[in-house]
Amino acid sequence: MENKYRATNTTVSLINYHFVFCPRYRRKIFLKSEVEKRFKELTEEVCKEIDINIVAMECDKDHVHLFLNTPPTFSPKDIMAKIKGVTSKKLREEFPHLQHLPSLWTRSYFVSTAGNVSSETIKRYVEQQKTRG
Repeated sequence: MENKYRATNTTVSLINYHFVFCPRYRRKIFLKSEVEKRFKELTEEVCKEIDINIVAMECDKDHVHLFLNTPPTFSPKDIMAKIKGVTSKKLREEFPHLQHLPSLWTRSYFVSTAGNVSSETIKRYVEQQKTRG
């Protein structure tokens, strides 16, 4: 069984967020598998840099699900700003068909804590998004 709790100095926390966000105009940017692959690599780099554990991550053609275990020092807004900012800039630099967009993501996102359902339930839900018809 994995340790879900974070211990930093004198703080022990269990903060899990489920995020869902979309590209501007619900563009189907993940139809090309190399965009999805690169998005996931960039997101992993950002999360590692700021000490966030990715519990589950899945992309559908026009949206992203992220289930993250975070330290108490970051708000959902801080997390989304960092992930969206880095991935938008890098993906638009690296993929010519995205370069014309002034920004890749909408300003909005959905966020929920894992308060009323287990982490395992949310992880299973995120992972099943690709297989849904």
